[in-house]
Amino acid sequence: MRHAETVTFGGSGLDRCAELRMRPDDVQAMINTGQASAILLWRGKPLVNAPDLDALVRLDAEHPLLAQDTEGPVLLGREDDGRIVLAYELTNWTPEGLDPKSLGGFIDQSEQTHPDLRQSQVFAELRRIMTRLSPRDAELAAAAKAVLGWHATHQFCARCGAATGITLFGWQRVCGSCGGQHFPRTDPVVIMLITHGNRVLVGRSHGWPDGMYSLLAGFIDSGETMEAAVRREVMEEAGIRVGEVGYLASQPWPFPASLMFGCWGQALSDEIRIDPSEIEDAIWATREDIANAFAGENPNILPARKGAIAHFLLRNWLADTL
Repeated sequence: MRHAETVTFGGSGLDRCAELRMRPDDVQAMINTGQASAILLWRGKPLVNAPDLDALVRLDAEHPLLAQDTEGPVLLGREDDGRIVLAYELTNWTPEGLDPKSLGGFIDQSEQTHPDLRQSQVFAELRRIMTRLSPRDAELAAAAKAVLGWHATHQFCARCGAATGITLFGWQRVCGSCGGQHFPRTDPVVIMLITHGNRVLVGRSHGWPDGMYSLLAGFIDSGETMEAAVRREVMEEAGIRVGEVGYLASQPWPFPASLMFGCWGQALSDEIRIDPSEIEDAIWATREDIANAFAGENPNILPARKGAIAHFLLRNWLADTL
């Protein structure tokens, strides 16, 4: 695909500097000499500058808050100016007056401020702000959210159940009891642009905002190819047989730890038979339907979330730039 890496969270050319993960003395020396900065998350929400919410806050790597109740650091990489970037998760802090209902929704509009930081620095939901960030900030935020989220749910050894410790600057956990080594997981997912003539297959999951439709998607099974997963998922969810399948683009999706493989496929049939346990609805939409939805002029269809690979693929389908 011509524009594959322009997808949100696509590659920004970040140097992951994996060689430094095994050289803690060198990393500490860079911290001591001001050659390191840090980004901070709370409940997976990155710290950004308000009111525009379009740039990560880069704290000094020796900021006192980073020594208080944080998980990390994770060494994310080296920026173009040679400075390294570390990521931390603020763990044991609850904002005053926090309304738990404001968190975790389809779109979390809430913002939180910490008393030890500037009032103009707020924690904001990544899905809400992802299209505002620069490619570099988006990549850093996605990597930080995914890896720190993995640490939060993998603190015990899957082999023996003993507690594990962080090594390789956040890119490994090791069990001191049985020696088991554990690495951040990424779950492969296929998301499919399935076409039949001038129409594309779109569906909606239970609990989505009224009228929102997106491309069908599903996890790849163990021992399964991407192509087979595309055909299986479309058949399971919509009862549509798919013939030829191809790859278009990929997108890291740290909600919590997926890698979306954007694919295209040609439908061999068009009679939809949904599985209501999988999805709520599926329809065939014409190019005109999708174009009007993107323009906000389709009363029956809301487009896929901007920034998601589904939106990216549909936009390129409309522009004939797949």
